[in-house]
Amino acid sequence: MLQSRYGKSVARQLLAAVLYGVGLFALRQVSFSHWEVFAGFRLCALLLVGYRYWPALLAGETSYLVLGAIQSVDRFGVAWAVLYSLPPAGAAMPVVAFSKERLGLFDANGGIKIPVLILCTFVCALLWASMNILSFSVMRLPSDYVWMGMPVYAARLFVGSFTGALAVVPLVFCIREMYLGGELDWRHLARNRLFVEAASIMIPALVMLAWVGAGTSQDGIKQTARIFMFLPVVLLALRHGWKGVAIGGAAASAAVIATMPALYDTGTLEAQVFMAFAITTLLLLGERIAVLSEQEARKQQDARMALALAQRNLWVGEMQLRQTSHALEGLRETFRSSYSELLDRVRHAIPAPDEREYRLRAAETQQQIYRLADSLHPVLWREGGLAAALRQGTIARVLNDLGIRYWCSFRNERGIELDREVQVVLYRSICDLVAYLCQARQMGAISMQVRIGGKAGAGWVFVRIRGSRSAAAAMPAERLRELSMGLSASGLGPDAVRDRISLFGGVLRERLADESVHLSLSLARA
Repeated sequence: MLQSRYGKSVARQLLAAVLYGVGLFALRQVSFSHWEVFAGFRLCALLLVGYRYWPALLAGETSYLVLGAIQSVDRFGVAWAVLYSLPPAGAAMPVVAFSKERLGLFDANGGIKIPVLILCTFVCALLWASMNILSFSVMRLPSDYVWMGMPVYAARLFVGSFTGALAVVPLVFCIREMYLGGELDWRHLARNRLFVEAASIMIPALVMLAWVGAGTSQDGIKQTARIFMFLPVVLLALRHGWKGVAIGGAAASAAVIATMPALYDTGTLEAQVFMAFAITTLLLLGERIAVLSEQEARKQQDARMALALAQRNLWVGEMQLRQTSHALEGLRETFRSSYSELLDRVRHAIPAPDEREYRLRAAETQQQIYRLADSLHPVLWREGGLAAALRQGTIARVLNDLGIRYWCSFRNERGIELDREVQVVLYRSICDLVAYLCQARQMGAISMQVRIGGKAGAGWVFVRIRGSRSAAAAMPAERLRELSMGLSASGLGPDAVRDRISLFGGVLRERLADESVHLSLSLARA
């Protein structure tokens, strides 16, 4: 069994070495000195592959480099062949390990930290450029070779490694995070805003600019087209953070190379320097935008959760009132039966007039219990719905007892079924407003219009209450307390109503006239 496990481990190591070597060979075919795409592949392999496979990566790269050195040793010399065979991945391994273990390249959720990634990429590109310069310095050059000076080659090698890595590494980690987040599912890809905007805006713009840059011989127009290639990248950065820069930067880098008239064009090298600076800056800016967007999304989610919790608590409170109302109704029946049984047992011991008085008091007490239960949760509301409760329920009864004329018009032409929470908010708010009008404005008559429209799930409710003033409608404090108790009003007036309806995007307005008061209440969700 141990031999089987050992054999599988060796096979995995060999497979990793072969795949890595083949990947380097394939990408070197499309790379050159100032656009080394294989450098990005090398860094991605070190960042994503586990430490146990690093020896296989070293072996794979060393084998590939040794084969190349053997083929060119006669042309460039043994010293060059020895230095050329040293694997650049080995120089980058300490940097990558330090970035992972000490600088926290990956956060607790497995996400990438862009500033650390850029720093790691920069240091690795510097090391690889130094190794290339060292091997280049001992290279035996042909006699007819035109030497351009070491600074020129050093700039090419560093810019090539850095821009090649910037074109590949952020894109790979962007795809990785999108895959882990389930954003690359083909069923949802068409609704992914980043994918849609990149395909519909960025790609056509880059293709057009690359066509303009490649089709002109004027350096000014060519450089202008290259600079404009980063405008779509800026747009994606502002809208989607560093992920937009990763996708846009890779596409813009390829578009810049497409405008290159010659393999070692100086103008392209200058554009690559600008591209490296732009992508680095936009990645840092995009990372900050992504953090701010995530914080804002978290705040909005917390606000939605708090709002939903408040709505549920409102419904829970209403259910508690309903249970209390049921309990009072049961208590009323228990009191009626118990009191009747008690009077039947002692009726021979008390005079008939006293018995009638006791029964009248019992009936009055039962009526008071019934009114209290009905004020907590009206019977008509439970049995006939909100329209019946507003037209003929507790509000109409209480106002009639106080001598205030009351009229209500309820219209729901589309037959929209209101959410239970909306019904609670609507009824309790109307009770508070009616109590407020009677207590503060001395109303002689109150009329109400309720309108429900829209469609299910996206409807609206509008309530207009008009109170007509009357100097003779002033009520003593005791009657006002009875009014508040009869309507189960909070007694806090419009302020309490505004707080309650704000849970559903509601608005309350008040307008005073000489002889009347107008209140309008609207809810945007039904």
